[in-house]
Amino acid sequence: MEKPLRGEGRGEPPEASFLSLILFLTTIASQHLGLVKNPLTDKVEPNLELAKYSIDTLDMLKKKTKGNLNKEEQELLEGMISNLKLTYVKLKSNPPKTK
Repeated sequence: MEKPLRGEGRGEPPEASFLSLILFLTTIASQHLGLVKNPLTDKVEPNLELAKYSIDTLDMLKKKTKGNLNKEEQELLEGMISNLKLTYVKLKSNPPKTK
């Protein structure tokens, strides 16, 4: 039987890892791109300036960790950055309509 992550099922955060950091930053970038709701307001609130900052932060992390990641971490980080950048470019050229 596989050992559960620390805090799993008990309302505690899971154990910190590089992969969880990447997923956390990707979620923030996705929120700023308007792909997911802001959990505090329960609204979709796109902000392309903050999205760019979040993507740039992930890109900086990629550069600073070059040569220090395992294959899974490297592929996940590169894939997430690539997908976020593509979405950002699409939204930048066709911004979401705000009320």
